[in-house]
Amino acid sequence: MSRASLVFRYSVFAVIATLANLGAQRLVLMLGETRAWFALAMITGTALGLAVKYALDKRWIFADMSTGLRAHSRKFSLYSAMGLITTAIFWASETLFWVIGQTHSAREIGAVLGLAVGYLVKYQLDRRFVFTTSEAM
Repeated sequence: MSRASLVFRYSVFAVIATLANLGAQRLVLMLGETRAWFALAMITGTALGLAVKYALDKRWIFADMSTGLRAHSRKFSLYSAMGLITTAIFWASETLFWVIGQTHSAREIGAVLGLAVGYLVKYQLDRRFVFTTSEAM
């Protein structure tokens, strides 16, 4: 796959995962806006975004055709572990914008910025440590 195609696909998948994440957060925050609801919204959105991004990346970015519970368990575990680093970037950015801006728009701007930086870091980590036998650049 060409570098341009890879960048395009990865960007589109990042947008899809971001929309899934923020959509899930909005649904949770409709139930309340306390700190507890905010934390639950971030956790729920992150989990959904992670699952969506893994499914897309595995097949369409890293050309990983492995199947079976064992292969998926191992790779998803590594993928999630790499995500801990990038999740910290995302959550810090989203929380900072939420605390400073006190609006959902500010929170979502912080989330988008944090996710963008996080996804750039995550690609490098996934390529190096998770999908080590793939065709991605």
